[in-house]
Amino acid sequence: MFGFIGNRADLGARVLSLQADVLRVRVPPGAPMGWGIGFYQAGEVLLRRRPIDEREVIDPTPVIEGVRTDVLIGHVRRPTVGGLRTENTHPFRYRQWLFAQTGTIGGFSMLRERLLESQPEFLRRNVRGDTDSELFFYLFLSFLHDAGHLAEQVVSPEHIRTALRASISLVDRLSAEEGFPKNAGDLLVTNGEYLVGVHRGTERTAYRVLKGRQDVEELLGDDGMQQARIPNVDTTHFSIVVSGLEVVPDGWRNVAQQAFVTMTRADDPTFESI
Repeated sequence: MFGFIGNRADLGARVLSLQADVLRVRVPPGAPMGWGIGFYQAGEVLLRRRPIDEREVIDPTPVIEGVRTDVLIGHVRRPTVGGLRTENTHPFRYRQWLFAQTGTIGGFSMLRERLLESQPEFLRRNVRGDTDSELFFYLFLSFLHDAGHLAEQVVSPEHIRTALRASISLVDRLSAEEGFPKNAGDLLVTNGEYLVGVHRGTERTAYRVLKGRQDVEELLGDDGMQQARIPNVDTTHFSIVVSGLEVVPDGWRNVAQQAFVTMTRADDPTFESI
């Protein structure tokens, strides 16, 4: 799972292609996977999803070649709950929100109806697939609604984190009632203005910041810089986060366990305990 946010839609695809070695996923023999990306372009929220991809190596970077976006979430899926169908393929979308998640809710088969019943009808009827992740997304939206923030055009990071905390707490409590330990897994959610992640998975999550002239020169190279003639290059800023890593690559930094990472277009990521 990966995401980025920055202040240059014209460079978003270049930022992703630079990370191709980090983002490629090798598929186990006989275990096809799916993938999806969600992004914002020209005021629209767009999805590209492929529920089954039988290639030996999945490289998501060519999918957005030529796309102009400054916020994106991507996900490569090995199904644990729900089959390889478009409706089960992350990221999920509701209005301006995009959401993706890794991990599995303990005891989900016993909790599905309770999670559905805890949501207002206008949200519940938007559930299309079978996954625990989609239900968690709508649970998060339900907490935003209860706090009066769901209808707001721009929801602050503080309110996003509060709704995520409430969702995590409720799901962990319900899983514990069925005899399961606290859930593990990472997630990313964005409203197009902020990108908020949660790291409590078993593999590493890391982030990288690209900003200013030196990093843009790395993106484009000397020839690209001359051809692009990018204005205001010194203010360019991108934050990228990737979960599910076995090794943290050079130039990247770990996200601490049990932590939020909050990213904006112009500032370095900030961190907060769950």
